[in-house]
Amino acid sequence: MTDLRIRAATPDDLDAVLAFWKVAAEGTSISDDRGGVERLIARDPEALILAEQDGELAGTVIAGFDGWRCHLYRLAVHPQRRRLGIGSALLAAAEERFVRLGGRRGDAMVLQRNESAHHAWRAAGYAPEEHWRRWVKPLTA
Repeated sequence: MTDLRIRAATPDDLDAVLAFWKVAAEGTSISDDRGGVERLIARDPEALILAEQDGELAGTVIAGFDGWRCHLYRLAVHPQRRRLGIGSALLAAAEERFVRLGGRRGDAMVLQRNESAHHAWRAAGYAPEEHWRRWVKPLTA
């Protein structure tokens, strides 16, 4: 891999990240807007991790730690740059962050219909916990 740089996002990256997710991420989130990502970075400036390759955004992951659990969201790699180790590098950076913060176990939000993501997460050492079900309630209209 040439010129891969892993770093935390800054407020200057937000528009590029939102545009990137439209191309590289599977599905959309209620927080996929400038305000949502601004709040994330304001609350935890190291949570949104970017991978840049040859000066271009190549991947993202959100590595959120609430003091209790380590949560992974928005692992996305540009479709033309997949299977080059970018996702693995992002997960390694996220896991290093969690360990540094005292985290004990990472969990990931993965769409059930996204079979290719299942393979990638399994290859990274993650496994589904079938006895849990995510329950959600939108807090805004």
